[in-house]
Amino acid sequence: MQHARRHNPYPWTWEIPLAVTCTMLLVLVLGVQVGRGIANLTAGAGWCWPTRDWLFRSIPAIWAGDATAGIHTTTATRFADPASLRVWLVVAETALVAVLAAVGVVVVRRWGPHRLKGMASRDEAERLLGVSRLRRVRHVVRPDLHPTPTAMIGGRR
Repeated sequence: MQHARRHNPYPWTWEIPLAVTCTMLLVLVLGVQVGRGIANLTAGAGWCWPTRDWLFRSIPAIWAGDATAGIHTTTATRFADPASLRVWLVVAETALVAVLAAVGVVVVRRWGPHRLKGMASRDEAERLLGVSRLRRVRHVVRPDLHPTPTAMIGGRR
């Protein structure tokens, strides 16, 4: 209803979808690295994070089952096996996709095209029209029932 009455002078251009896509891809890439780090941590190798050069280049090798791709360490001897690595990758990616979906729902409800424009939130409506405000201004609404302390001079109402 409100969408038909209002005109948005700023059309959707390519910048917003590109920013959303790049953010999602970056979160998914970091999710692969986090999943690999958790898999190595549970296998006893400790927390391993790749160098900046290998952050993106190691992704295909990690999905192929190589838990040491892009890690330059000589202290750890036991890394995650391919099966547990893939399980942790799926768990990490699923959790991140769920978080991205929840954030997307919140963003679309707050700033999306079908949001209610000009509507007060529940907290704003309670603050302006609620019982607490009515109790606070009861001497103005019904001065005959709730006089102010300055109106009660000499103990009379």
